[in-house]
Amino acid sequence: MNDTISLLMNHRSVRKYTDQPVSQEQLEAIVAAGQMASSSSNVQAYSVVAVTDPDLKNKLSECAGNQAYIQECPVFLVWCADLSRLKKAAETHQPVAASYEGAVENFVVATVDVALASQNAAVAAESLGLGIVYIGGIRSQIETVSDLLGLPDYVYPVFGMCVGYPDPNHGAGLRPRLPQEAVLHMNGYHVEQNERGVQAYDETSVRYITARTNGQRTSSWSEQMAAKLTNPSRLQLRSFLENKGFNKQ
Repeated sequence: MNDTISLLMNHRSVRKYTDQPVSQEQLEAIVAAGQMASSSSNVQAYSVVAVTDPDLKNKLSECAGNQAYIQECPVFLVWCADLSRLKKAAETHQPVAASYEGAVENFVVATVDVALASQNAAVAAESLGLGIVYIGGIRSQIETVSDLLGLPDYVYPVFGMCVGYPDPNHGAGLRPRLPQEAVLHMNGYHVEQNERGVQAYDETSVRYITARTNGQRTSSWSEQMAAKLTNPSRLQLRSFLENKGFNKQ
């Protein structure tokens, strides 16, 4: 264990913040750390929109299901997969050649790139004493979010991230993760090992959620995932992405 691993092992989502602002210098350092994440072929296929305007944060909160912490955090980062720069490069330097910015491979590359960059940024923020929480809810009204932020074709908002100083009077403990038995497979995937790990995690997750909710919820992780998977969610994403130029080849 070292300081870096200790920081990572103590991550928790923060949904309540103090009034202390995040400085421009802190914001730039956080994004700079994100930019140093690995990137496939150095395409750096992402952009981030930092939102501090209260009115805009309110509108984005409405799009994400009225999550109050979007309104309350000092800065809300919207992490976007961005292939528009690649398309412009192709138009400039290979104007007569066919280009494949909308191909599934490039969609995957851009989505992975933004995830890697954002997690670097999250760790950097936590190293400064800040807290974060990811907001996938912005995809619930993804077209409205895109319009509010003025996102061009070949750019889509993947998720948001609240950033601010954690309120010391609020916050849950660390949420237990799947045991490594279910995650770490040596020299090949082992189904039985995975199933044993999930079974053990179900028992752990029941104890955790029962204690956290004072008995109001008692479902296991598997039950929660089954409910999530059998309820349709954000089915409009395919048409939105196609209209933005993604997944056309």
